[in-house]
Amino acid sequence: MQICKVGDETGDTDLNLHDLYGVSGKVALVTGGGTGIGRMIAEALVMGGARVLICSRKLHSVEAAADEINALGHGGKAEAFAGDVGSEAGVAAIVAEVQARTEMLNILVNNAGITWGAPLGQFPHKAWSKVMGVNVDGLFHLTQSLLPMLIGAASDDDPSRVINLGSVMGSTAMGDGAYSYAVSKAAVHHMTRILGKELAGQRVTVNAFAPGPFRSKMTAFATGTDAQSDKVGADVPLGRVGSPEDMAAATLYLCGRGGSYVTGAILPLCGGIHLQTSDNLFRSALE
Repeated sequence: MQICKVGDETGDTDLNLHDLYGVSGKVALVTGGGTGIGRMIAEALVMGGARVLICSRKLHSVEAAADEINALGHGGKAEAFAGDVGSEAGVAAIVAEVQARTEMLNILVNNAGITWGAPLGQFPHKAWSKVMGVNVDGLFHLTQSLLPMLIGAASDDDPSRVINLGSVMGSTAMGDGAYSYAVSKAAVHHMTRILGKELAGQRVTVNAFAPGPFRSKMTAFATGTDAQSDKVGADVPLGRVGSPEDMAAATLYLCGRGGSYVTGAILPLCGGIHLQTSDNLFRSALE
């Protein structure tokens, strides 16, 4: 579908939707790609034509996801393997598996993450280090280890892409008992900005999603049923929880030609939660 014609010093250029948002011929890695947001992202990239490697600690989960995605008949293909970003050895094993499967890597989606909830005053020490180890340490070291492949696949016109999964909880002051999770996502956001700045010269863009509530395994305690999901959505400014289409569209934007000039951005896929503040300071005086 042709959508516009633009002119530059070299003449008119036809643009179409696939040129702007397609990822055909690209190779991607999505960590934690078996369920939830990772699964949404993996399916979007396969739909866009990419070869997508998905990994998770639970091999059966990503194998099932790959089979289901491939059965949809999209232009790309999903491949599953076991991988754990929670340790140095686990990161090294993921890198070795990726290198064994492909000589180039165009897209890295750091989606794998864990959470822990406990009231203030009862939050355990081990929960802090465990969550930070996966959500921050693992994300950083996997990215660092795969940089040679990402840089090798990059060009001026088509940078390699890194997408980190942050959270609206890392953008706004809301702990909700998940203190280490919220702080880890704030760290992910800041790391995204730092790496976006440092890697721009090597033609690698680094951006992050800051999702609000999406229905996933991690949020099943609050969104597991339609009634629960509707109740949570009622507290979102736009009146609903996020959908797979929201995540897919954002992914293809950042990974396709349309997002090639964007780096260091924290995209708030949260229905406006990041804009919520207290009531008007002087409302009571004006009533």
